[in-house]
Amino acid sequence: MVGFVGELNSNMKDSCRWRRRKEARPAEILLAALKVFSLKGFAATRLDEVAKSAGISKGTLYLYFDSKDALFKAVVVEFILPQIAKAEEQAEDYRGSVMELMLKLVDQWRCNVLETDISGIPKIMVAEASNFPELAQFYLENVIQRTRIFIEKLIQLGIERGEFRQCNPKHAVRTFLTPLVFSAIWKNSLAPFDEYYDINEYLKFTMDNFMRGIKKD
Repeated sequence: MVGFVGELNSNMKDSCRWRRRKEARPAEILLAALKVFSLKGFAATRLDEVAKSAGISKGTLYLYFDSKDALFKAVVVEFILPQIAKAEEQAEDYRGSVMELMLKLVDQWRCNVLETDISGIPKIMVAEASNFPELAQFYLENVIQRTRIFIEKLIQLGIERGEFRQCNPKHAVRTFLTPLVFSAIWKNSLAPFDEYYDINEYLKFTMDNFMRGIKKD
């Protein structure tokens, strides 16, 4: 009887571990996909490479994601959209100046996006959008437009508070975001070959110039 109970408990533990493993698989697959996509791009990435990186079979991967397109969209939803949501929530609770908030958001983006594998996604979209228009539209609607709207609201708030001079917020948004996108693309393309380029110093310089330009006299 004791032996039976011990075997039963062991089987139950194994079953629990299996369930936890199964529940963790989508996250493991997405993390592996992010790494492979960032390294190879969308077109060159093969699902068997993602499966191998995740430590599973290709068949197992298809149990969770039925196509490479679906996997890429899931990567965006899992890793990029939470960063935007976090920034939006931070803005809701922030009580300092708009300028201070925007600089904090840039630093947050640098740590959580630029210095991680997420930084490879902008390069993919710029390089491969014309070949995958459906994915490009998905990224435009869910990432770019949402980010533009968020930053435009901050700039408009700064104008209303008298922190920023009167300007076209839509143009200001693009001016603010361009150095961030450029840094991500550069990091994942020519940065390893350019020993004179310091991304952090570049961001500091461009953000300082942007704030000086938009600040009300």
